Amino acid sequence: MNNDTAIRTHDLTKRFGGFIAVNKISFDVKKGEIFGFLGANGAGKTTAMRMLCGLSIPSDGMATVAGFDVYKENEKIKKSIGYMSQQFSLYDDLTVKENMRFYGGIYGKSNQFIKEKTKLILDQLQLKNEANLLVKSLPLGWKQKLAFSVAMFHEPEIIFLDEPTGGVDPVTRREFWTMIYKAAATGTTVFVTTHYMDEAEYCDRVSIMVDGRIEALDTPAALKKNYNTNSMDDVFLQLARKATRKSD
Repeated sequence: MNNDTAIRTHDLTKRFGGFIAVNKISFDVKKGEIFGFLGANGAGKTTAMRMLCGLSIPSDGMATVAGFDVYKENEKIKKSIGYMSQQFSLYDDLTVKENMRFYGGIYGKSNQFIKEKTKLILDQLQLKNEANLLVKSLPLGWKQKLAFSVAMFHEPEIIFLDEPTGGVDPVTRREFWTMIYKAAATGTTVFVTTHYMDEAEYCDRVSIMVDGRIEALDTPAALKKNYNTNSMDDVFLQLARKATRKSD
C-alpha cells in the first residue's frame, strides 16, 4: 500500500441475503485528508463505515485501513482508529474525567499518559471547572466536543465521525469543525458523514453514495463544476434523485 494512503477499498461489497447494501465501492483516502462520505438514508454509507471500522466483515472485495486488512486484522484496525457515533458515545453516569480515564484504559494507555492527556483536553475545551461533573449535566454542544476529544484520546491514525454535529447549534458546529481541522493538520485522517451540505464544503474531497454505489467522488469545487451548480445541496439532490431504494 502507498505510504500516503490511510484507507483503500476496491470493489468492497456487503450483502444481507439477497440485498446488496454496499455494491463494489472503490476509493482511496490519503493520510491527513478530511474525507466526506455522504448519502441519503438507506444509501449504504453506515454499512460501509462499519466494515472500515472492523465491525462488519465484507461479503466481497478488499479494503485496508491504517495498513490493516478488514478481513483478517479487524482488531488491529480498532486499535488504530477513533470512532464517534451518531448517538452520544460517552457514559452519562461517569464524570468528564472518568470518561477520559475509562477510554484511555481501554486502549492500554499508561496512567501518566492518561493524566497528561486529560489535563490537555480539559485545558483545550475549557472544562477544568466541569471535570468532576457527570457528563449528563453538560449542554449538548459541550458533550459533542468532549466526545470528539475522547475519540481522539489515544491519538489514532484515523478518526471516523458518523454525523457528529447532528442537533447542535451553528456556532457549535463551526467550533467542532475547527477541532477537525486541527486534527487533520497534525496528520490524523478524518472520515466523516454528515447531512449538512455546508459541511461538505469543509472536506478536502467528498464521495456521494446512491443505492449502495459511489455515484460521485471529487473535491467540492470540482463536483459543483461538474454538476453545473454553485451549491453542494444541488449536487446532492441531483444525485439523490437517482435513488430507487426507500430510506431507512
